[in-house]
Amino acid sequence: MTTGGPRKGGDGADDATDDVVDEGADDVADDGAGIDPVDVVTLGESMVAFLPSRPGRLADAPSFERSIGGAESNVACTLAAAGHTARWVSRVGTDGFGDHLVEAIGAYGVDVTAVRRDPDRPTGLYFRTAGDRATDAHEVVYHRAGSAASAMSVGTVGEAVPYSGRVLHLTGITAALSPTCRDLVRHLLAPRPGRPLVSFDVNHRPPLWRGGGDARVLLELARGADIVFVGADEARAAWGLHGAHAIRDALPEPRTVVVKQGADGATAYDRSTGGAGTVTFVPAPRVDVVAHVGAGDAFAAGFLSATLRGLPLRDRLRHGHLMAAAALTVPGDLAVPPARDHADRLAALDEAAWGRLRLGPGWTTRAAAGDDEEVRTP
Repeated sequence: MTTGGPRKGGDGADDATDDVVDEGADDVADDGAGIDPVDVVTLGESMVAFLPSRPGRLADAPSFERSIGGAESNVACTLAAAGHTARWVSRVGTDGFGDHLVEAIGAYGVDVTAVRRDPDRPTGLYFRTAGDRATDAHEVVYHRAGSAASAMSVGTVGEAVPYSGRVLHLTGITAALSPTCRDLVRHLLAPRPGRPLVSFDVNHRPPLWRGGGDARVLLELARGADIVFVGADEARAAWGLHGAHAIRDALPEPRTVVVKQGADGATAYDRSTGGAGTVTFVPAPRVDVVAHVGAGDAFAAGFLSATLRGLPLRDRLRHGHLMAAAALTVPGDLAVPPARDHADRLAALDEAAWGRLRLGPGWTTRAAAGDDEEVRTP
């Protein structure tokens, strides 16, 4: 499995990547034979994350704890932990960090058999400070340029494995990794027979788009999906759009557009039943936040889980909020999700009870032990 790097330049490429992709005979797309169907397939880069052992600048951190991080693998891990079958498609190096990612993600119950190993490129790494990434003091240092995942392409991935789920989940991060990754995402979003329901999280990451073009490309890709997740803040930064209605107007094609509005809640526009469609807003429960990392991925996982189960739109949004609350109340990217029956019970609360809901650290594990103290009324 010998490959070269993706082409330089482009309208959103990481310009530190190599020049061409050499698709050897041992590194071609799987034809799909013998692939078991799953609920959800996610495709994208995961990295080994290093979190400092104490707050402060990265320069002052005496030691780091190893974790894993990646939007698509986060969604796969959360869905698997919630009882769904999930498959993660990616590339990692033949280094120990690649071993760790495959083993750690597989330990969540995710099918990792479609992850390819690249002997010529490293597994991506990143370091971040322990504080809230929304503050000016937050630091993130990536070592991902020229990574194994950036060499993904239509020729090495194809569509048989990505289309082996009821839902395929993609993000704008993958499109930013290299021109070949961007071509792959475009290919998977193109309408064709056998395409599953495709979910796309915009995940605007300006530092990855060194060549520019991010706004245009992300809008193009989002318009090709069936379900789109986008934060009101990133739509404002990328597209200059203000308000949920403006975002829906810019994305008329997707069946469902979910606009995440931070602590206020989320608005979903849905036309699954035809006609003009529906607009549903669900406020977020109050959460005692430990860290914001991973909340958007958890929200997508909760919404997709409820979608797979055929739940109504209000409950899909509520399950998204509950999964996000689980991630918000732990320091890392991944959290123990609430048990399905517990999440269903909370999602079924009447409006007044939902409005009184407040969730703090440990609420999912306490609920598993039969303690309902996480549902507090001030």
